[in-house]
Amino acid sequence: MSARLDFIQAPIPLLIRQLAIPTSVGFFFNTMFNVVDTWYAGMISTLAQAGLAISFPVFFIILSVGMGIGTGTTALIANALGRRNVREARMYARQALTFGFLISLVLSLVGYLVVPYLFRFMNASGEYLQLALDYMNVILLSTVTFLLNGILNGILSSRGDARSYRNILVAGSIVNVGLDPLLMFGWGPIPAMGMQGIALATVIVQAAGLVYMGYRVRRTELFIRIRPLYFLPRKEYFKEIAQQGFPASLNMMTIAIGIFIITWFISGYGNDGVAAYGIATRIEQIALLPTIGLNIAVLAIVGQNFGAGHPERIKEAYRKSLKYGVIIMSVGMIWVFLLSDLLMQLFTDDAPVVGIGATYLKIAVLIFNSYVLLNISVAVLQGMKKPMFAVWIGLFRQVLMPVILFGIFTWMLQFQLTAIWWGLVVINWSAALISVAFTSKKLRRLPASS
Repeated sequence: MSARLDFIQAPIPLLIRQLAIPTSVGFFFNTMFNVVDTWYAGMISTLAQAGLAISFPVFFIILSVGMGIGTGTTALIANALGRRNVREARMYARQALTFGFLISLVLSLVGYLVVPYLFRFMNASGEYLQLALDYMNVILLSTVTFLLNGILNGILSSRGDARSYRNILVAGSIVNVGLDPLLMFGWGPIPAMGMQGIALATVIVQAAGLVYMGYRVRRTELFIRIRPLYFLPRKEYFKEIAQQGFPASLNMMTIAIGIFIITWFISGYGNDGVAAYGIATRIEQIALLPTIGLNIAVLAIVGQNFGAGHPERIKEAYRKSLKYGVIIMSVGMIWVFLLSDLLMQLFTDDAPVVGIGATYLKIAVLIFNSYVLLNISVAVLQGMKKPMFAVWIGLFRQVLMPVILFGIFTWMLQFQLTAIWWGLVVINWSAALISVAFTSKKLRRLPASS
């Protein structure tokens, strides 16, 4: 049986390192997975890269549901383990898997019905639309694996196991390098599948990862005795999982909605802008990976210490993670700014696309540290079982402000595309400062150690 970390007594910096580093490494390879897909799509055409870009928000909605439920599961199990209530932690773990499975069926059905209309709304038509649908229709087949992998990772994260998910992300990224061209171009009896091949490679990797993650979870104390009765839906557990998981999912969904909104405004400037934004955001994701590791670490640390009644350790985790995040992101800002043109040229030789993407990256670096403040604040609140703030700040940052600001810039003032990039700087820093103020207020109100 695998052991779990001692979140209640181990030094906070040590816990952050033990969780954040393997998580960041794993998500680096996960992002490289997406980067490889974008690179191979460029072998088909710039239009294929644009199709992949408009597919990403829908793909991200699927990921956000799984990661959101996984985040809620992490908070619930961590709190239960902090109270030394292993029986309750077991029930949360088992019920979360059932909950995720049922939600995935609904999500797949809705996806098949809605996706074509969404893409048309994004001004996709003809070959552009068909390429996006070729990719997305295959991805929707694997919705259940995306959701269950997110939940299984949430279960393991609550115990301090960040290495298992890292392992499948690393292995999956490496396998994808060979699978993508094999399925895209075909070989021997394997037919050439183009964009569908890129998607099918993702489906295969996710399915293999699900088997491994299931094996790792099965070895924990949360699944010692497996009885089908434990997996039958129970209203009280479903309610708690939904209350913790859906706000986290909705927060991440607002990111997808925000990408839709941004892409819709960008599409008014032509397909080159959409392709450039899709490539540039992949590069941006690589630079932001350390913040993901810190988020996972803070959530688990705060969750267990909140359950155990140790407010000073919660405050220390918040301070330390903000410090580490700002230092790392400040370094990332420099190399992305200096290498922006070269990084874009790795994915395309289309000069207009390179120019638009490089300009975006040089402005976007100013946002990096706002992500640190925002995301770590949200993770602390989720660990304290206060998930709704994430929804409201997500709606403010991804929906309300972009619609207002970009509408003024493009319709009323008829600014150039660059105005949208500067608008993102204003929006994200506003949300970050609000998040820090709100989180600090909640931390000051925590009762003394029990």
